[in-house]
Parts: sequence; C-alpha cells; structure tokens
Amino acid sequence: MGKPAQKQVIADPERPISALKGVGPSLTQKFEGISIVTIEDLIKHLPNRYEDRSHIVPMKDIKIGEQALVQGEIVDSTVSFGRKRSLLITITDNTEYLKLRFFHFSKGQQSAFQVGTIIRAFGTARMGNKGIEFIHPEYRVYVEEPPAPENALTPVYPLTSGIGQGRLRALTDQLLKMDWTQSNHLPYETLFYLHRPPPEAKDSDIEAARSQIALEELTAYYIAMRIQQKGRLDQTTVPLPSSLKLGRVLLNELGFKLTKSQQEVLTQVLKDLAKPTPMLRLLQGDVGSGKTIIAAFAAIRAAEQGRQTAVMAPTEILAEQHYLNFSAWLEPLGIPVVLVTGSQKASERKKTEQSLADGTTLVAVGTHAIFQKSVVFKKLSLTIIDEQHRFGVHQRMALVNKGFIPHQLVMTATPIPRTLTMALYGNMDVSVINELPPGRQPIDTRAISNERRGEVVKAIRNTIAKGQQAYWVCPLIEESAQLNLASAGATAKKLASSLGLKTVGLLHGRMSNKEKSTIMADFKSKKIPLLVATTVIEVGVDTPNATLVVIENAERMGLAQLHQLRGRVGRGDEPSHCILLYSTPLSEKSRGRLQIMRDSTDGFYIAEKDLEMRGPGEVAGTRQTGEQQFRVANLGTHAHLIPAAIDKGEKLATTDQKGADALLKAWGPKQIHHLGV
Repeated sequence: MGKPAQKQVIADPERPISALKGVGPSLTQKFEGISIVTIEDLIKHLPNRYEDRSHIVPMKDIKIGEQALVQGEIVDSTVSFGRKRSLLITITDNTEYLKLRFFHFSKGQQSAFQVGTIIRAFGTARMGNKGIEFIHPEYRVYVEEPPAPENALTPVYPLTSGIGQGRLRALTDQLLKMDWTQSNHLPYETLFYLHRPPPEAKDSDIEAARSQIALEELTAYYIAMRIQQKGRLDQTTVPLPSSLKLGRVLLNELGFKLTKSQQEVLTQVLKDLAKPTPMLRLLQGDVGSGKTIIAAFAAIRAAEQGRQTAVMAPTEILAEQHYLNFSAWLEPLGIPVVLVTGSQKASERKKTEQSLADGTTLVAVGTHAIFQKSVVFKKLSLTIIDEQHRFGVHQRMALVNKGFIPHQLVMTATPIPRTLTMALYGNMDVSVINELPPGRQPIDTRAISNERRGEVVKAIRNTIAKGQQAYWVCPLIEESAQLNLASAGATAKKLASSLGLKTVGLLHGRMSNKEKSTIMADFKSKKIPLLVATTVIEVGVDTPNATLVVIENAERMGLAQLHQLRGRVGRGDEPSHCILLYSTPLSEKSRGRLQIMRDSTDGFYIAEKDLEMRGPGEVAGTRQTGEQQFRVANLGTHAHLIPAAIDKGEKLATTDQKGADALLKAWGPKQIHHLGV
C-alpha cells in the first residue's frame, strides 16, 4: 500500500511566521525588521522581478549579458591565482564549454565540484579571459539524474540582511501548499500567481495582476485615512488663539518681509491653532523657501497661552540650526528655548528635562532624543516635525503622545508630487510655500565630466578669491576597493594641496556630533573657505556666503537628493552655481537625470520627474524599513489608479461597510490611527 495522501493544511493568516518550518527566533527577528510577523504578511511580500529558469539553455546559445539556466558535466576544477584568487569550474553540455568563477569559496564547496559530476547553474554570461563565464552563479550539484526545471518563473524578492532568496522561496513554497480558501478577505489566487507566474506569463500579465492588488491596497489606504480624518475632527484639544500679539512684535523685528506665499500659509496655520480641533497640517516648501519662520510663529502662538512646543529634526546639525534660529527669534520675546540631543552632557540634559517637566521652558528643539521616556512635558500643545519622512511612524507618535492631543505641524523640504500628496496625506491639510524670498537668484547648474576636473578646481579657486565659500560633496568617507567613487578624506587632501589652502573642512557621518558642530560653526563664521562633505549636508545646512557646490559622482544620485544638495547654495543674494561632476560613460537614465537638473530648479517639477523615473523612493518615506505604507502599490507606476481608488473607497465607505472592512483587514495599515502622522 502506498502512503496516504497528505492532508492540506488550512492557512490561518494570523499564525506567526515562526510556525513555518525552518523559522527560528533569529529569523523571526529579521522578518520583523521588514514588517513580516504573520504568514499573511509573508504571502503579501511579493517579488519585485522574475528570472526565467523554466528551461535549460544549450551552452552554444548563451549570449553575453543575458541570464541563462545551464546544465552540464564538470570537466575541470582548479584554483586560479591571477589578480585575485578564484575557484574556476569548467563544465560542458557537449555543445560548448562554460566557466563558473567563484572569488569567495570554502574547502567544502571546492570538494563538492568533482570532475564527472552533473551541475545546474543560473547566472549572467560575461566574457572572461578564458572564454564565457558566470561569476558566482546560483548552482546545484546532483549525484542522481536532475529533476525537470521548475514550471514557473523564479521570483526575486526584496530582501533584508540575513534572509536569502533561497530561504524566501522555500518559505513561500510552504505557503502555496496551504489551503487559503477560507481567507476570503485576501485575493489569494492573484497572490499565488504573482509568487509563481507560469513560464509563458508576459510582463503585461504580471503587471495587470499587480495593478489589481495595488488598486485594493490604495483603496484600503484611502478608507483608513478617511477614518482617521473623521476621528481627528471628532477630537477636541486646547485652542491656541492670539492674546499677547507677540507674533506681530517678531514680524516688526525680523528685518525682512514675509513673501505672499508665506503670509498665506501662516494665516492657514494660525487659524488651525485657534480651533479646538487638533491641527494636522503638512507644510511643503522647496529648499530655502522659509518654512522655519512659519514654525516659529506657531510656537509663539502656543507660548502666548503658556503651552509648550516640541520641534523635532532628523540630524543634530539641523536641530542645532533650528535651535539657534528659534532662540534668536523667541528669546527676545521672553520665550525660553532649549536644545535636546543625544550628545548633551548628563548634567545639562538633567537641567533641560527639569525645565520642560515643570513648564518653565516653553520650546524644546531636538533630535530623536526628544521623544525618549526621560523627556516629559508639562503642557505640550504643539509638535513640529521637520523632514517628517525621515522619522518612522512610531517615532513620530512617541513625540505626539507626550501631549494631550497636541496640534501637529509636519514640514518637508522635499517637494512631494500632487499624486503622492493625494495618496499619502489625504488625512492632512496641506500648505505649500511656492515662492522663494526676494533677492534669491536661480542657481546656475552645469554637468561636467570628471575629465575636466581641473576646470572645476579652478572654479573653486575663483570663488574663494572673491571671499565666498564652496562645498565639495563626495559619496564616500574612505577609499573603496569595490566602488570607483570619490572619497571625502582623499578629496579633501588633494584639494588642499591643489588650492594651497591650510584649512579644508571635512564633514561626514562618522564624526562625533561635537566635531560636526565645530566644523559647521567654523564654516559659518568663514574660517573655512571650502567644506568637503558626504551627503550628511543634504538637509538643513544654511550658509548664505556659500555660492558654489560641486557634487561628485552625480550620475549615481537620485534627482531628489541632487536637488537637496544643490539647495545648500543660493541662500544669499549673490549668484550661485552647482557643478554636477560625473564619470563616463553615462547611462541613458543618468544622462536624463543630469539634464533635468540642468533644465530646472523647480523642486516640484523635479519631484514629479523623480517619481516618473524611479518611483516614490524616499520622497515621502514609503519604503522605510519596517515602516512601509504600501506592500504592493508603487506610486511611480500605479499613480494612475489613485482616482479610481478614491472613487471606490468612497462607495465602499458609504454603501458597503462589510466590503470596506474586508479591504481594511487585507491591506489597511495595522495601526490606522498612526497614519500620516
């Protein structure tokens, strides 16, 4: 008698990921890092591309640059000592010979490649010095006749450290063998298809299936935002009307006039604060548009009522800059301001925390340190979060929860396309500062090949000779053997030598906060004419005397980052310049990005183009590890679905509560009340 047929396991979507075979505590923790806690989370973790391993390609038909699955007999296995030691395996299928090269290998791996053994390998063909070869292919050695290739396209999943493709495929295989018919809130048939499409599936078929799920997810998100918006409007908080007219005093003392756009946005914010309904407003403004002064007026309004404000920034450099600005504006009005950072001395921190707990300090500016348990506010009524997409949902909520339903103002200098605003911030009121302060001049942007580096150094020399300052941005801190990218340390030394400068500033993320603060203070006070930095200066560095920024390896950066880096200059009334230094040859995509930067300084136009070219990325924080707002929807490719999602969401929310609940259960955020904050 044969073995009885194995009963199919009924899928319980809420079962923990640890219920799967091969998932222990360590792997469970790694999955939690990418928001995979249950088996439902895993089945919704879809491939981002596929490889065709459904048929074996004869070695004579392999084309350079293309991927292929091959099978043959090992005829030679040797360790080669060229520029770099490598294990070289020669295989044949009697149509041609092929090399498999491994730079990293073990003795056990080496002994497995026995002459006469059958091997199946998948890789990308390239021309080596001994013929066509695969570098580090995926492979399997067989002692018996190999099975037929898998009758499906092979999924390639988004990964996190410590979880490989093979492991993920094995785990999703377990899921696909379960019975999901009772999980009727999930489109399990479509999910199955996307995990293992048939070999004949076209790109258009796969995209149609993804779009089907993306529409459901966007609809669920819209319904969730609708719920949150209603919940917020039903809440009451402490209104913050004007009483002492301190804002008008500051306005008279500023020494400059607000732009028309700033005035309009300020009116919107102050009207919100005067209401008993908690404000939740997103303030967008391109680099240098003057968002900080709006935040200062909001803090003044809270202080007039004896209430506290917390301002949170993503870096110590930006937090210190905000602290200096708020202190200069608010302390002459009798409003004390403190700085809260992780690098403060214990005695100073204790004194600061005491002043917030007893309510004698009304404004706190800080980094992540501000939402730590030891920081307690007596009367927190306003939270201001700058560069909000750089904080995770739980971090933002940790700050908000320090007050009793505080008003919230979130700001970003990363222009967000209208499509993203509709999709991600539909539960917020949105304000946009769409003009720069008077006197600001457009930044002249040029793309220059690295072969003309001498001309760029000459431009730096001319800038310094005029008494102005310059930035030179590099992507790496130290030389890298793997990547041919500029090193900040080496570049600083070379430039100091070429320009005959005694002092060239160096700023990077590995420096202590004290070192960073000292360098920035010296640069602002003009002691340092040239600052070589990594992209740590992307946000918040404001030095009006800096009129030239050189961005090295610009071809490797995204549009949003390039625009932010360019925004470090053009902050005074002198003409400013940005040089995009690139290495050849340029890909079509890189060429296109550099052309967009040359053509426009309009952050919103650039953001739209960035969305078109590479999807939402970090522009609105939609792909933060552990904080993904969308599992399947990609706003770069699914933006056209948003109007349909809003329409469908309205209909479900008003006529089909059961359908709305099913969508929310399948695709809604796990913590609806945290959305968009």
